[in-house]
Amino acid sequence: MGRNKELNELMKDERKQQIFSSALKLFATRGLASTKIADIAQDAGFSQGLVYHYFKSKDDIFIQLIKMAFTQLNSAAKQLEHFDLPHLQKLKIAYESMMDGLVHHEDAALTHLLIATSSASESIPDEARLIIDEQYFFPYEVIRRIIEAGQTDGSIVSKNSRDLALLFWSTIRGLSIYRATHHDTFVVPEVESFLAMFRNKE
Repeated sequence: MGRNKELNELMKDERKQQIFSSALKLFATRGLASTKIADIAQDAGFSQGLVYHYFKSKDDIFIQLIKMAFTQLNSAAKQLEHFDLPHLQKLKIAYESMMDGLVHHEDAALTHLLIATSSASESIPDEARLIIDEQYFFPYEVIRRIIEAGQTDGSIVSKNSRDLALLFWSTIRGLSIYRATHHDTFVVPEVESFLAMFRNKE
């Protein structure tokens, strides 16, 4: 009996993940307003009834996607900040980890695209807007603190730390959006080209 319950939970999780994956692709490329539950169900290969079994509405799916995106991103940023490593090395690890995600997991690029488009949209649920407003700048601040620590030890160039943090995340987001929209031609820029923007050469 216990094994059947375990299998049912596993099937439930797999179905929800498939719905999330289909919804992410559609929300990121079409937008929330142009996506219907019927579209998500069709892309996932499920009936509309099954989608409604797991989620109240498309807004519910959207909000959960936004929440998961920031939970994962900000959790990774916290871990990065607490690594006992040289500060420039932390930027290297962050870049390589995110590029690896872009290459091997299509959802990673779509998540960055969803955050970018949702942040600029005036037509998203209030709860999603609140999450974005509260969480959006957390990873920027983590990178800014890492950069300032690297400037103190002389490994990172002595420029405005907020500008450098913005440059860091703008590059990551830009590459993510390029991967999501031009996946067939995407090639990861060499890590040394990326680090050249931050390394102190003096």
